[in-house]
Amino acid sequence: MAITKDFIRDALAPIRLPAQDTTIGASDTLRWVSACDGFVSVRMHAPDLTEKHRRALSAACFQALRARCEAQGEPLDQFTCEFVDHAGEVEHTFTLGRSRDSRPARDPQPAGHTPIAGLDPQASGMAGVRHIIAVGAGKGGVGKSTVSVNLAVGLARKGHAVGLLDGDIYGPSLPTMLRLDALEQTVLEGRLQPFLVHGVKAITIGKLVDPEKPLIWRGPMAHGAFKQLTEQAAWGDLDYLIIDLPPGTGDVPLTMAQMLRLSGAVIVCTPQKVAQDDAARAVRMFQQLKVDILGVVENMSYFVGDDAKVYDIFGRGGAQQMAQRMNLPFLGQIPITMRLRENSDAGDPGANFEAGDGPDGVLARALQELVTNVEKQVALADLRQGQTRPTLHIT
Repeated sequence: MAITKDFIRDALAPIRLPAQDTTIGASDTLRWVSACDGFVSVRMHAPDLTEKHRRALSAACFQALRARCEAQGEPLDQFTCEFVDHAGEVEHTFTLGRSRDSRPARDPQPAGHTPIAGLDPQASGMAGVRHIIAVGAGKGGVGKSTVSVNLAVGLARKGHAVGLLDGDIYGPSLPTMLRLDALEQTVLEGRLQPFLVHGVKAITIGKLVDPEKPLIWRGPMAHGAFKQLTEQAAWGDLDYLIIDLPPGTGDVPLTMAQMLRLSGAVIVCTPQKVAQDDAARAVRMFQQLKVDILGVVENMSYFVGDDAKVYDIFGRGGAQQMAQRMNLPFLGQIPITMRLRENSDAGDPGANFEAGDGPDGVLARALQELVTNVEKQVALADLRQGQTRPTLHIT
């Protein structure tokens, strides 16, 4: 049998915690499990254990899991145990077993995978980030990256310090939408250096891999790449970090929710019923992960022609109705215009905010409304999460 998450949990459940009268299975210690091709990673929350006790617990887990794997005829090449604090930040990491370099080759390295070398594994680049907003969708092709880019640029135009992370590691769009083709990714003092474009600090996996090769990555590889793009990047002090997620409810959203303290998630949906069904699944995923839903954006809500005539191509209002059914804030309707497509292809998102007559004005006003609504919902999320308190000024 393969090494599954349930198999790992069962093997580790009876192990007793050092200096405590309880076991892993009887406590809330084990927070996250991942397994792939003989490599197992777990995350534990044990704030009362010393570093010595954590090291001993990691060794006990490795021995117990290896014995169980050998009994089933499955190899355990490497076991990594990370201990996290209450916020999910890694405090200690213990790796046991053979290193990845000494492992006998089984499969060729997936095409398109370029390891990010020269980074400091102890770097923590998220300390200065005030608000982290995930932009997700239940399905691909709904304009999630378009919303992410324009939301980031819109916030920056209002004077905020903004970062934009292209977390869609399977289909990164930022190299095109921000016109990064001529720029080279650099590493300085062990950290990835974001590009500063359109008033936004941006990092994308698209500048670290061959643009014409697919990223055929399994869960742990995606987890590792996302961790490097977040924790080992020099984000500095930011008011907002916008994360453009891959579509669906897979490994990257799960990794992000467990690794980062999110202010909330923005769900992008088009008006059609089929898109609403998938968006609802994305909403439920974030709710299950205890992430606030900041609201729903209806993208491609309607088409505005050069003659300023409006066409409801996909059935305008569907995503707004879904938001009402699920009792979620509605953040706005983004139209399709010729300029939006042209500016996205040309890597000039700032031009979308240049108001004028006709379609340009309609698009600019819609994007400005989106930015304002997101600001409001983040402030409300801060209150719900206890990060800020309402103030009363008496004059």
